[in-house]
Amino acid sequence: MTIRVAIADDQAMVRAGFRMIVGSQEDMEVAGEAGDGQAAIDLVRRERPHVILMDIRMPRLDGIAATRTITGAGTPTRVVILTTYELDEYVFDALAAGASAFLLKAAPPEDLIRAIRVVASGDALLAPSVTRRLIEEFAKRPEPQARKAKQLEVLTEREREVLREVAGGFTNAEIAARLHVAETTVKTHVAHLLDKLELRDRVQAVILAYEAGLARG
Repeated sequence: MTIRVAIADDQAMVRAGFRMIVGSQEDMEVAGEAGDGQAAIDLVRRERPHVILMDIRMPRLDGIAATRTITGAGTPTRVVILTTYELDEYVFDALAAGASAFLLKAAPPEDLIRAIRVVASGDALLAPSVTRRLIEEFAKRPEPQARKAKQLEVLTEREREVLREVAGGFTNAEIAARLHVAETTVKTHVAHLLDKLELRDRVQAVILAYEAGLARG
């Protein structure tokens, strides 16, 4: 399958750089470019790319609002948030809006390629720095949301344990080693808990875990 990738950034040179990186891969092609959030929404509606690389700070409509519109419309397009700042104050908002991955623009090209492949396959990617941001965000909140906590009652004890590990930012392989089980077993547990909780991907699972108080900083 050829992964169709759209690019949304208000800087032409940045778009050109991403276009070169994506175009260098045999299994990827650029599905179009947008210079602002509204144009990104229009591009996704028109081209239906598998993945869109989304800058946060853009004119007319920012990347967070665009991401919320794209994911809220039920489109299968996955959003990879790209930003210049690791401690961007909008990181959490972007993830909560439905983004499936977060990357720094300064990251090596191979990290971007990996992120595209990961989210195109239906998974999500959270950098350790972003996981720390989520921990900090929810550590400030006095009480978990009771309604969110109740949602977790459908999970088995093992699934709750796996979710707690996912919220810690660990990969399936790392979780398998920590829980002394096979990686395929972890994948199965993750798939089951996402299905039971009706969640799109790991990012949503991490956010729910913190909102419900299952994982605390």
